Amino acid sequence: MRFSELSVSGCWEIGPEQHTDARGAFLEWFRPDLLADVTGHPMAVAQANVSVSAKGVVRGIHFSDVPPGQAKYVTCVRGAVLDVVVDLRVGSPGFGRWEAVRLDDVDRTALYIPAGLGHGFCALTDDATLCYLSSQTYAPHLEHAIDPLDTALAIDWPTDRPVLSERDSAAPSLAAARASGILPDYAACVVREGEAGQRRPAGEVGGP
Repeated sequence: MRFSELSVSGCWEIGPEQHTDARGAFLEWFRPDLLADVTGHPMAVAQANVSVSAKGVVRGIHFSDVPPGQAKYVTCVRGAVLDVVVDLRVGSPGFGRWEAVRLDDVDRTALYIPAGLGHGFCALTDDATLCYLSSQTYAPHLEHAIDPLDTALAIDWPTDRPVLSERDSAAPSLAAARASGILPDYAACVVREGEAGQRRPAGEVGGP
């Protein structure tokens, strides 16, 4: 596995080593021991989810309260998505920054998204199927959303007609969410993830 930290701090892109032959392919898509090596802390897995979306569907930007915080480990097992992470941690040096990574069923890349970051994606194909592990079970009263079309964020979604849920269409802008006090606090996220003095420097890390 190859681990590369994104420009949104704490978020890692994971490239698996695929073993292919005439029968098909085999790969390791989640190795908690190797993930802990690069993040400096383990990821508990409390729930596994599957999301299937038609082309042009945009889901997100979603985040949860910290504490307790919800980390995610995401991959696309069918089709392709443009996966987006947004730094929503008030006090973070990168507050408001976002980065996009293509996840598909060819490269089979995964993303680790720590607590406090916003997450969303746009389906690039029909039946785009996203699988993700979560460190906390779903708790609606702890969940929030940011308008994925917020002009202040200016996320470059790869569709002219994004299809949104009613919840995401009605979500507040980043500025409104910050003013309301619902955004995660950076210091609380650092404590929650155990990052202080433990994480390795940013860069690419190799593994078996």
